[in-house]
Amino acid sequence: MSVLNLLVVDDEPGIRSGTERVMRNFSVSYPFLDDDFTYEILTAESGEQALEIIDGTPVDIILLDNKLPGIDGIEVLEYIREKKYDAAVMMITSYASLDLAVKATTMGAHSFMPKPFTPQELRTAVEGITKNLFLKRMTSQMSREGRESQFQFLSVLSHELKSPINAVEGYVRIILDKQAGDSVEDYRGMLERCMERLKGMRALITDLIDLTKIEAGQKNRHVTNIDLHEVAKSVIDTVEPMARQKSVKIHADIPENCFIRADRSEMEIILSNLVSNAIKYNHDRGEVFISVSKPDSICRIIVEDTGIGISREDHARLFQDFVRIRTSETKNISGSGLGLSIAKKMIDLYGGNIIVDSTPGKGSKFTVTIPS
Repeated sequence: MSVLNLLVVDDEPGIRSGTERVMRNFSVSYPFLDDDFTYEILTAESGEQALEIIDGTPVDIILLDNKLPGIDGIEVLEYIREKKYDAAVMMITSYASLDLAVKATTMGAHSFMPKPFTPQELRTAVEGITKNLFLKRMTSQMSREGRESQFQFLSVLSHELKSPINAVEGYVRIILDKQAGDSVEDYRGMLERCMERLKGMRALITDLIDLTKIEAGQKNRHVTNIDLHEVAKSVIDTVEPMARQKSVKIHADIPENCFIRADRSEMEIILSNLVSNAIKYNHDRGEVFISVSKPDSICRIIVEDTGIGISREDHARLFQDFVRIRTSETKNISGSGLGLSIAKKMIDLYGGNIIVDSTPGKGSKFTVTIPS
């Protein structure tokens, strides 16, 4: 879980203890994030004490009473603004007035809540300020990365999503207008193609989420002793329907009890990307060979196919984000251009390496080595 530091600044002990009690087991979720936000509660009974905490501890959210002994809340808010601290402030006061609300929000307060408030009102307000803070920080991060990278990312993303959306829309219009007949069977092929397009978009979104988490260093990892035999068996079961559609035969040479310290989901993603690519870019009635060995302290994974192959000049580009090798043989094969990029980033997490040996028209061989 992602823990946010929440500072309650109020001279009333009941407000401080009550807020801590209400927030103790409260969490906020956000779309596309595995972790919920929870809160570490800090308290201050005066403006001076609040400033000491703010100067010494990173604080994410501040619930700030205006009527305080010594310096008041507005002065604390002004100090936060001058120091440019990355904290979201919500003013709380029993001396609510429009003038004070306007002044506080003008000085950077996120919102304004009068006392007394109910536990549900507090939770709702904190949920709102948490989501606002999350979006603000995401926007700030994107801005730091530069407009050019944002434009490139959005251009590629819009292109990859626009084509399948247009295709699905076209098929749906044909079905709604009953242009091909009155029976459901008349449209079975179109519906199946729609499903394939939707699966492709779902895979793209999943790849984007994985990529974002890896780049941000936020992916949860659970490193344990895992059996690569079991992992490979699960991956092969998953891709078997794809292999059957192309009459591709999969051969696996993986000893049982082949253990490695790794995150199971990461190993599944690495293997799945390599094996699914070996099927996708293979010839009909082709073959895929998967082998795992552990010479010395190295785990070696090899995925080889009898497919269309890759030219030598394209080898260096294979593991870049959003790169898809465009040829007459690949133009009708869907993909996000992220699979190998994500696999390489995960392999890098283990200090491993991946190399490709390929001959156009004969096939490709990917070799992964990971310290075990």
